[in-house]
Amino acid sequence: MNANVLQTPIVYLKGVGPNRAETLQSELGIQTYQDLLNLFPNRYLDKTKYYKIAQLQRSNAEVQIVGKITNIKTIEQKKGKRLVATFVDDTGKMDLVWFRGQKWLRENLKINVPYVIFGKCNWYNGIFSMPHPEMELLSEHEKGLKIAMQPIYPSTEKLSAKGITNRAINKLMQQLFMDTKGKFSETFSTSILTELKLLPKAEAMFNIHFPKNLDLLAMAQFRLKFEELFYIQLQLLRKNMLRKQKIKGYCFDKVGTLFNKFYKHHLPFELTNAQKRVIKEIRADLGSNAQMNRLLQGDVGSGKTIVAVMTMLLAIDNGYQACLMAPTEILANQHYNGIKELLEGTGVSCALLTGSIKKSARRPIHEQLESGELQILIGTHALLEDKVQYQNLGLAIVDEQHRFGVAQRSKLWHKNEIPPHILVMTATPIPRTLAMSLYGDLDISVIDELPPGRKAIKTVHRYDANRLKVFRFIRDEIKKGRQIYIVYPLIQESEAMDYKDLMDGYESIARDFPLPEYQISIVHGQMKPADKDYEMARFVRGETQIMVATTVIEVGVNVPNASVMIIESAERFGLSQLHQLRGRVGRGADQSFCILMTGHKLSAEAKTRLETMVRTNDGFEIAEVDLRLRGPGDIMGTQQSGVLHLKIADIIKDNDILKTARYYAMQMLKIDPALEKPDNLLIRHAYSQLVKYKNIWNYIS
Repeated sequence: MNANVLQTPIVYLKGVGPNRAETLQSELGIQTYQDLLNLFPNRYLDKTKYYKIAQLQRSNAEVQIVGKITNIKTIEQKKGKRLVATFVDDTGKMDLVWFRGQKWLRENLKINVPYVIFGKCNWYNGIFSMPHPEMELLSEHEKGLKIAMQPIYPSTEKLSAKGITNRAINKLMQQLFMDTKGKFSETFSTSILTELKLLPKAEAMFNIHFPKNLDLLAMAQFRLKFEELFYIQLQLLRKNMLRKQKIKGYCFDKVGTLFNKFYKHHLPFELTNAQKRVIKEIRADLGSNAQMNRLLQGDVGSGKTIVAVMTMLLAIDNGYQACLMAPTEILANQHYNGIKELLEGTGVSCALLTGSIKKSARRPIHEQLESGELQILIGTHALLEDKVQYQNLGLAIVDEQHRFGVAQRSKLWHKNEIPPHILVMTATPIPRTLAMSLYGDLDISVIDELPPGRKAIKTVHRYDANRLKVFRFIRDEIKKGRQIYIVYPLIQESEAMDYKDLMDGYESIARDFPLPEYQISIVHGQMKPADKDYEMARFVRGETQIMVATTVIEVGVNVPNASVMIIESAERFGLSQLHQLRGRVGRGADQSFCILMTGHKLSAEAKTRLETMVRTNDGFEIAEVDLRLRGPGDIMGTQQSGVLHLKIADIIKDNDILKTARYYAMQMLKIDPALEKPDNLLIRHAYSQLVKYKNIWNYIS
């Protein structure tokens, strides 16, 4: 069928008109025939069976009965009236009851004419009754499209108020199928249809809206979910492929002396198999003549920094400079100190550039960068300033990239004629399902094992009533020379309340851990950055034993001596935040602990979050649970939540279909990158139509 017909504005469909068109657009985003067609039901009522009145059971199932009305009466009640009709079939009788719309019903209901009624039955005073049944004359019912399973479409209060009920949408859908004669162009090749035993497109569309039976409905759902996910994967994979063809990268073809010297003499510990695998993947990218665009995921403490350093050394060995950009000064400082220590004795020159570095100190950095004398530059957004010019930037590493805007990142890309290779690092585990859809056009590497010798953090859940025991435990740990974090939640809407919680907590801790025996640091969002840094620095140097803070310490503070993380009101935190906070401890050789403190009243979801934290330290497993609890939009944060407007598939529940779709898209592009083979022409046509009418969403990467 001509795709243009489906682009007809919805206002032209019989039964719509300007007012309804406006409501359908504002409430459901329906502007064209195509949009209405893609309004898929969220559930179905089984209308395959007609019951006899004598068969009715006292359950709250919805049933369908054929019979006649024999009389109608109005009954007075305390408030207003009710209309009651006696409904009979050849096995018995029941009541139909209405509390509103009585005048219209009295005038329009026909006596002794066969009706099909549908609804829930109540058992009242020894007789079944059905309040506000759906009713249709048997003659009309037989004329309509035979709908065995009745679809229930998404709705809103405004739609119902404007009279656009489920029944109305059903009628519009029937009209649409009559107008288009139900002929919808196939979008798959014969080989895919045969191999996966998929329903043809037209049959799938009919059975998703008017399923003949449960089996056909299941087949239609599979076919349409697969199609949606297949075309999204096809777009992401093609984007990646075309970028590799178009965007040439520097070729780092040699593994030189610096890399080998570092590997043999300066590695502080044996690399894990996961680190070795990731370095191999990066080396293959760097030697391929195409620009690398890789996402490196690794849980807190998995050793991403060593991988970053070795990638930088590959760039330097090939005559290029490298830079690393972090979202905060604390993190940039930490990277700088850590990397400087690792590179000691290698002769590699390295500098730090952040907002607080004085102007006088910046000039030599700018000069050495332009002359090529400076090989590695580490810093914050300051790296993006126009004054920062490189002699030949070959590699840019971005830490925690979701904290940078797209515009900021593209500035970094344009520092050269040829864009540098890009390595994006994140300690926020992104569930594999989401990564496949959100970052499908980036190559993904995962470090999924911790360095040897790291002890897993012990996590426990304690109620407020156990506080004295917890304080006793803190004293014991401080006696052993350890340091403690105590974190309070931060909920933007009530800063005053949060501040009060924090200060109350701080006061009670100061009472239990008095001066001069104990020193306490405090850090919160209302402090000046300089004061915050001063307090952090005292804790890092070990001058204070307890750090009381809001979530400002979530990312990046590295204090190997801190072995206990106490999270107050843990039920108010999301799972990924709890996991990030826990990652602040467990950085030294000692056993570390994370204590989740809560009150006794907990929602079911909060219980699931706390149980998950106690059960596992695996960031990916935690991210999967988080995704199930919160849905894809929330996980990526509101700025990216528009990403996954899927029409029928659900990336969590349909994870297996997503993997199959990605596999088929990959195989196809391997054999036929331009989709030119005769068997793939339908796919090529469908793909170009989707892109033309913007029905494949441009995913953020």
